[in-house]
Amino acid sequence: MTRGNPCQLPGMLPNYDPNDNEAGMKILEDLTENVEQIQQRVFEEIITRNARTDYLKGFLDGQFDKQVFKKTVPVVNYEDIKPYIERIANGDSSNIISAEPIIELLTSSGTSGGQPKMMPSTAEDLHRKTFFYNLLVPVMNKYVDGLDEGKAMYLLFVKPETKTPSGLMARPVLTSYYKSNNFQNRPFNRFNVFTSPDETILCSDSKQSMYCQLLCGLVQRQEVLRVGAVFASAFLRAIKFLEDNWKELCSNIRTGHVSDWITDPGCRKVVSLVLNKPKPELADLIEHECSSKSWERIIKKLWPRTKYIEVIVTGSMAQYVSTLEYYSGGLPLVSTMYASSECYFGINFKPLSKPWDVSYTLIPNMAYFEFLPVKEKNEDGAQYVQCNGVCKENCMEKETEKEDVETVELVDVKLGQYYELVVTTFTGLYRYRVGDILMVTGFHNKAPQFRFVHRRNVVLSIDTDKTSEEDLLKAVTKAKVIVESLGILLIEYTSYADTSSIPGHYVLFWELTSKGNNHLPVLDPKIMEQCCSTVEESLDSVYRRCRRKDNSIGPLEIRVVQHGTFDALMDFCVSQGSSVNQYKTPRCIKSGEAINILDSRVVTRFFSQKAPFWELV
Repeated sequence: MTRGNPCQLPGMLPNYDPNDNEAGMKILEDLTENVEQIQQRVFEEIITRNARTDYLKGFLDGQFDKQVFKKTVPVVNYEDIKPYIERIANGDSSNIISAEPIIELLTSSGTSGGQPKMMPSTAEDLHRKTFFYNLLVPVMNKYVDGLDEGKAMYLLFVKPETKTPSGLMARPVLTSYYKSNNFQNRPFNRFNVFTSPDETILCSDSKQSMYCQLLCGLVQRQEVLRVGAVFASAFLRAIKFLEDNWKELCSNIRTGHVSDWITDPGCRKVVSLVLNKPKPELADLIEHECSSKSWERIIKKLWPRTKYIEVIVTGSMAQYVSTLEYYSGGLPLVSTMYASSECYFGINFKPLSKPWDVSYTLIPNMAYFEFLPVKEKNEDGAQYVQCNGVCKENCMEKETEKEDVETVELVDVKLGQYYELVVTTFTGLYRYRVGDILMVTGFHNKAPQFRFVHRRNVVLSIDTDKTSEEDLLKAVTKAKVIVESLGILLIEYTSYADTSSIPGHYVLFWELTSKGNNHLPVLDPKIMEQCCSTVEESLDSVYRRCRRKDNSIGPLEIRVVQHGTFDALMDFCVSQGSSVNQYKTPRCIKSGEAINILDSRVVTRFFSQKAPFWELV
């Protein structure tokens, strides 16, 4: 392939001024009109670049044909590629998997062996992300006027990072981007001016970062046109932090002096410049609103010009929609993009759509996309999940199950069908199963649009944690040994993610009995608290980090229920259409009715009394 006009080569990204909305929309129209051609070019570019890597040459033997690629290169999951990633982390050459130098490893919220998965990243990949972010702007400007007349209060944070034996940094994808030159030296974009100075975003102390970003946002309240964070859970943690700290924030605004406990020098300097001078009238106004008995509509009260809240509310984040609506007073909840540590995928071309109607259009020059068809599975009540947690009715949606079939191209997916996403990236992932189940909802020009249905195998999630049924079983198995040693049997259990308070927490429903009879045993609170702690200690490092370092998950709770509770749950599931012959107890409950059945039979409750151990590895 010859390198000519960069607009013609997917490996090279179209260069345009992000302040030019018309140019941005034209690029999106071109990309979505020419999906098949662009996907072919992406495939050719990736294979041409990387055919001589250790990984691909073992399959392709110098051939570049797509059919040969599909026939010989296997569809893989993380465990298949983990040995290659670990070799690079330990100092081996990047060309094991990538012709381009790997400059860092991106830690995923998914785990392997209890530790975060690591995904390869290159310098070019940072430019690809910048290109993607810039495309979000013209889409929002199409639906919301005047975004260049104020600022965005986006609460953005960096997470812990570590250095691998090779010297490469391993860190979350957003931490990588915020620490890059692409973010810190970004050109001015009048549509994307933040209230948070970069120094407050890059502060490694999450409490100081949160405090300083909120303080800057409050001082600039009349300039704020939209508010948000990456995930709905993070934005609600900010509201809770504001509830706990508004008096001190008002004091800082009133005196023009930053609290002494803000010791990060970068934060102190930039926040002092934003504060500038005492503002007693502003402090009085904020104090009046925050001292109200109800915080309903508090977003509009504190930031009256706000047009929308930008947070991800699809997937597991859908459970926070009602709480966000309470605090916002009905402001639009905007999910702009679909992305992961592996790759940035798609953009929401109708950003003002309701959370349950959000679909993402996959951008064809981001990666080479394939899809594994999946079918509905309706064997028993364990397979039902509530539709994203946001349905107006108590409808139920069936889980999906992968069939052993060939992959489908991006241009060949069918409306209404379910698929599992498979990607081949510019950074060294080939036919990699992302683990997301998507449903085709429509098309923008010739580009398919997808609704995110759920993560494969994930049953519990509060923040960036993703706990599978297997993870939960292992943790419960370790905890039940404690009560079994006292002559108490765990008869049955299930769970759900309780997000009625901030932060949310895991809840386990346990039905217990004494050995030799069917009576509910007398329970020692300290023993049951130990069970709670054992479950937490047994969960993966992402859960334990969220719980201990980020404080984004509350203490795990065990609710002991009376005898017959799980029989009542089975009766309910059968009444909803499950087969009584094939019924298995669901290990996670999302239906509000089912949770009410369990809650109405709770005898006693216990909480973990200490945060689980976590350290940066």
